[in-house]
Amino acid sequence: MNSILNKRYLKPHFPLVATSFCSLIIAGLFTSSFFRILPSIGIIGLLVTALIYFLLYRETQNKEFKVYIPITVVFFLHLSAGLNTDEANRLEYWRDVLLQSPFLLLPVSFAILPEFPAKYLRWLWIFFCVLVLASAIVSTSNYLQHVEQINEQYLRSKIMPTEPDHIRFSLMVTLASAFGVLWIYNDKITKAKKVSILAGTIFLIFFQHLLAVRSGLITMYAVAALAWLWLLVKSNSYKRIILLAFVMIIIPLISYLIFPTFRNKFTNTREDVSKVDKMESANNYSLVGRVYSYKVAYLIIKEHPWFGIGKADMDSELAEYYKKNFPAIRHKSYIKPHNQFLYNLVAYGIVGLVVFLVFFFMPCVQLWSKLSPLLVVHYTILTLSFLVEYTLETQIGLTFSILFIMLAIEGNRSEEETYTWKPA
Repeated sequence: MNSILNKRYLKPHFPLVATSFCSLIIAGLFTSSFFRILPSIGIIGLLVTALIYFLLYRETQNKEFKVYIPITVVFFLHLSAGLNTDEANRLEYWRDVLLQSPFLLLPVSFAILPEFPAKYLRWLWIFFCVLVLASAIVSTSNYLQHVEQINEQYLRSKIMPTEPDHIRFSLMVTLASAFGVLWIYNDKITKAKKVSILAGTIFLIFFQHLLAVRSGLITMYAVAALAWLWLLVKSNSYKRIILLAFVMIIIPLISYLIFPTFRNKFTNTREDVSKVDKMESANNYSLVGRVYSYKVAYLIIKEHPWFGIGKADMDSELAEYYKKNFPAIRHKSYIKPHNQFLYNLVAYGIVGLVVFLVFFFMPCVQLWSKLSPLLVVHYTILTLSFLVEYTLETQIGLTFSILFIMLAIEGNRSEEETYTWKPA
């Protein structure tokens, strides 16, 4: 009897414990430079919580777990790369398996755990947005203290310091801004809160232009365009349609006038593009370096189309192709293809890329019939980032990507609240 009572008492507390570990993971996204292990602590804690819950309440497991599981196949894709790895790079292979473990651990944990109450989900998203806002304020303060130095750096393909790194952080700014906009339309929050949310969201939108990272700007305007198309098809409010179109035009114009970083990034990009035809420019210009990384990737894919060269062997193989085909590029300027799709194609070939595409995007396809803006927004951000970065090959990029896919899916599990967009 006591055992049954204890189980009944403990059960409601599991979502709170799981939320606490998710909070650690989110906080860990912003501590990579001084506390790199924090996201791992959160992931392990979340998994242990899920396993304990499974052992105690296996008879009441979530029937919707199937939406979480397909994405775990991507982990086994990385695991299978051991079959195509040179023995000399075996250590690098196991490092990659460990790095990619969130593909397995996070979906399994969320599949096992009970439904997160909407208030806990909302807390996690708000906590994330507050940390993004705080980090943006710190970066802005640092910029104001070193205006001339940082402005000049933008002409040399350098970006102001951020925590985490500027590429991943710019994607977070877009996601936090999107959540802020969605949250404003929640009829259950007070007018004072709406004003605060609007102020924070506007700050982040302009900060994105001050930061002037191409990935962040592209994703922000892509999400805005998606919202505009949704309003055009679903809404009868022509005022909102016109207002959003006006905002999408006026904000970059204002930013160009008031932010030297934005102007300098535009100038730097234009100069980068003009140097593409000169091979030796890959040693000094980031965009040119990326173009030649794509050319090297194309040569490798031609020779290894079906199963690629193996991810752990990529550095040594790329070096050989660079040296043979592009001798004017120095060794220190050899870079992996800054495109997640090309990266996977080089590492795993056509077969591996198809497996990645099918199973990584399956949650979005499975929930397509439900209105899930946060999931669509996050997948849009990730997909566009994949075109210019290998987002999933860093701890912060991977953890950010998978965790917020899981949280967006969680927003489709609960029927306890009837908001149009859960949990906003």
